[in-house]
Amino acid sequence: MSVQAPPKKKRLSWRSQAFRGLVYQILAVSVIGLTIWFLAHKTATNMRIRGIQSGFDFLTSAAGFDIGESLYPFDSGEPYWRAFLIGLTNTLRVAVLGIILTTVLGTAIGVGRFSRNALVRGICSTYIELFRNIPILLQLLMWYLLFTELLPASTEPIVVGPFYLSKGGLNFPIPIWATGHAWAAWGLLAGLCLAWWQRQRAIHAFERTGQPTSMFWKPLAIVIAAGIVGWLLGGAPVTFDSPKQGEFAIENGGALTPEFLSVLLGLTVYTAAFVAEVVRGGIQSVPTGQGEAASALGLSPMQEMRLVKLPQALRVIIPPMTNQYLNLTKNSSLAVAIGYPDVVSIANTAINQTGRAVECISVIMLVYLTTSLATSLLMNWYNARAAIKER
Repeated sequence: MSVQAPPKKKRLSWRSQAFRGLVYQILAVSVIGLTIWFLAHKTATNMRIRGIQSGFDFLTSAAGFDIGESLYPFDSGEPYWRAFLIGLTNTLRVAVLGIILTTVLGTAIGVGRFSRNALVRGICSTYIELFRNIPILLQLLMWYLLFTELLPASTEPIVVGPFYLSKGGLNFPIPIWATGHAWAAWGLLAGLCLAWWQRQRAIHAFERTGQPTSMFWKPLAIVIAAGIVGWLLGGAPVTFDSPKQGEFAIENGGALTPEFLSVLLGLTVYTAAFVAEVVRGGIQSVPTGQGEAASALGLSPMQEMRLVKLPQALRVIIPPMTNQYLNLTKNSSLAVAIGYPDVVSIANTAINQTGRAVECISVIMLVYLTTSLATSLLMNWYNARAAIKER
């Protein structure tokens, strides 16, 4: 039996497509790297010639200014990096809450476009055409003027139960922290784990038997029950710090400033119009026969939408929905127009005081790049889970 000789190694040749592709990629990366180095070198040289200081050492210096709104205390003597951190938390607070509210509102309006009630369809269509065609900056200014000009002063607020609404913002009661709240938080965490386990069991049971079971209400009940049990084990604290009318302003309790409310409502209302169209397009992509089959099985229109159309439309909805989430996060930078202290506002103040424009703008770019990449990674993971799996 003859023994075959080992295959000869292929020599690198320009005729090889793989070799040419490798060379082109190396050249492209080299050109990009050289361009970045050239721009950075010229910028540093010009700044040095003009006597402009550079570097990030200013981040450890005292900021010298106060921040009107933050989740934790800040003093003017604290360093700039802490001020940027407060700006980041304010940006994330608006972005995360905005994404949640936008998803709920946009999905409801998108589903409402398919309502059999002509009035509901008309209201949803009017909402979309109205808010998506008005620039977001004008909408932010509109909401800000509404809160600061049309609402009554803090001495004569609108009172709805324990809530106070005025030019000073929205004041509401907050619980006074006690050990029972920590127990309730641990209970909610345990409830989330149990709800996930129960949902997985429900999915496997449905695949095995074909009998539908609750995949939303039962897990939700588990989470709520676990939180209540933890709250009871911790002593069931019920003490609240409620707002009250002071001589010049509303005192105590929690508060949401007019700037925060304006940014949150403006971004939510604007982006929800685009999300509604994304949802509508995704639902329309589901074949008509799916709806006819659901009706033949006796499903109600609500069950048909929730159990048949929306699950199939997810694979079409998620990618453009990711773009809307990214747009909402980046549009939050417009909050500087109405005085909300987000990361852009903090950076502008730092630029005026230190003159480190390049460094401050770099911080802003890094913040939005990081948040956008994190959102994309999360949505891509969810998109992979929601995609149809071929056997």
